[in-house]
Amino acid sequence: MNLLSVENISKSYGIRTLFKDVSFGLEDGDRVALVARNGAGKSTLLNILSGKDQPDTGKVTIRKGLSIGVLQQDPQFDLDKSVIEAVLEGEAEVSKLVREYELLLEQSEHDASEATQTKLHDAMERMTELNAWDHETEVKTLLSKLGFTEVAQKVSTLSGGQKKRLALAQLLIAEPELLILDEPTNHLDIDMIEWLEGYLTSRNLTILLVTHDRYFLDRVCQRIIEIDKETLFNYDGDFPYFIERKAEREEQEASTLEKSRNLYRRELIWVRKMPRARGTKQKARTDAFDKVAEKAKGRVQEEELKLEVKMSRMGGKIIEMIHVHKSFGDKLILKDFDYTFKKGEKIGIVGKNGVGKSTLLNAIMGLEPIDSGKIQAGETIVFGYYSQTGMIGNEEKRVIEVIKDIAEFFPLADGTKMSAAQMLQRFLFPPQTQFSYVSSLSGGERRRLYLLTVLMKNPNFLILDEPTNDLDILTLGILEDFLLDFPGCVIIVSHDRYFMDKLVDHLFVFEGEGIIKDFPGNYSQWREKPSNARALSREIESSNKTTAIKEENVAKKKNPEANSELPTPNTQVKRKPSFKEKFEFDSLEKDIPALEKEKIEITDKLSFCVDHDEIRKLSERFAVVETELENKSLRWLEMSEIFSA
Repeated sequence: MNLLSVENISKSYGIRTLFKDVSFGLEDGDRVALVARNGAGKSTLLNILSGKDQPDTGKVTIRKGLSIGVLQQDPQFDLDKSVIEAVLEGEAEVSKLVREYELLLEQSEHDASEATQTKLHDAMERMTELNAWDHETEVKTLLSKLGFTEVAQKVSTLSGGQKKRLALAQLLIAEPELLILDEPTNHLDIDMIEWLEGYLTSRNLTILLVTHDRYFLDRVCQRIIEIDKETLFNYDGDFPYFIERKAEREEQEASTLEKSRNLYRRELIWVRKMPRARGTKQKARTDAFDKVAEKAKGRVQEEELKLEVKMSRMGGKIIEMIHVHKSFGDKLILKDFDYTFKKGEKIGIVGKNGVGKSTLLNAIMGLEPIDSGKIQAGETIVFGYYSQTGMIGNEEKRVIEVIKDIAEFFPLADGTKMSAAQMLQRFLFPPQTQFSYVSSLSGGERRRLYLLTVLMKNPNFLILDEPTNDLDILTLGILEDFLLDFPGCVIIVSHDRYFMDKLVDHLFVFEGEGIIKDFPGNYSQWREKPSNARALSREIESSNKTTAIKEENVAKKKNPEANSELPTPNTQVKRKPSFKEKFEFDSLEKDIPALEKEKIEITDKLSFCVDHDEIRKLSERFAVVETELENKSLRWLEMSEIFSA
């Protein structure tokens, strides 16, 4: 069943065209992702579909009576309401019925008229029909999944991210037929994101969403539509399929454009030599030339973001954290934390919201005092801090002024210099945009400008706190490539699992109560580690034991005389590790750190080595070390399951 049809719509702002003659449709049960560069018109298109904006041309047809729910980037609430009241004030039919029933119940206490009692009775029957009696409990369960433990908390006390989660809860409770979601995973931790994936895929929902989270996109959506060069393209497949087909399309466009330009050159020579006579054949060829000229003036692929900056020299000493302790009142954040950072390592940080991830980052940079211990940074360390909230301060400045406030010229990695205007051009800010005010930029364009201000300071120690929020998927790919080649240190706090998997060498896992564990692997490896499987196994085992005890008690009550004959639940005898296994495990505990150290040492040598033979030997040894490290790490995981059983 067709729910929504978009026919040849176009939208421009002044001389800037976002898209033109765009057409597509949504069928019942479709789950579609919208992909485009920042500033290409994603949010504008969503606003048009939800009725908050109008296209310049074309039309949007929506099935009569279709209920549409929209997740906005900046939701508005009555600040005097509590969290539970704000959710129940949504447009969900059940929520309206619950509010009506509560009002009638209150009214019936001082109005015993037959009319009031009849209305109350009718409301009770409808509550039964819609299974609304447990509605408030279901709402509280949903709020708990989204991180709200105090449902009586006032909306006025919530952060921007919490309000976004509250809007998501209100939307999911309403259960509209069509969900329009603009970056639904922003401000959600990883557990919440995975829960939301399961929620959206387990229900028969029609969804159109914008997201930078590629794992979320793959698991929720079945189709991708892209706005590129003012045109809409459709891809029936997942994200890897989209990337493959997009590359093929761009290659074909480039080939077609080159053929058109070659034809244009030949026809131009003929036109210049063409005799004055106006024969039919000459006129037809002249008309055809005009069409060829128009095609030849087309653009090849849009200019890509280029992240090329010079890194400040990094000395031997990076940062050393010794017995660091930090708490806020009774809340323990860091407990006797020790770590020595090594050159070139990329560390991911994972943990639930509120466990102290940002506090650790601020402590490392000296922005947050610690209670005890030492944090010693090398003299050559230059921090580059990309924070969640660190946008451009004065939005009434022009884009070019923001960059010139840092410097007029910037050194590049190859030794050359580039002007502020040229750097902005490389960061996809054309001349007309450079003289626009920051306030006129889209959310993604502001984040890209902020990233440029961070990199312009030539840092050698990057700290990135949720860098993927509001950046488009294509820009993220370029940022990932830059970070992979970045020779300095990188710390990443992100709920984007794809981003973490691609970049990090190991993880700091915040477990709460000041405990931080160093896990040797990326996010997916951590989620799949044996201890998680054991935890699930213990949970199932505990559940089975509880069930067995209940069944035993029931049996005892029914037949007290047979108590002694009841079988006891089976218990599995856990085997102890052998002496040989203990020796192997101890060896692995020593070998893995040694291999990691050698890997870093080889990387450092390769950075400065110029002798070709030595480079070849180091590269060969690096491959051997990397293979051994991977094999031993996998074996350690297997052995650790035996020892912790």
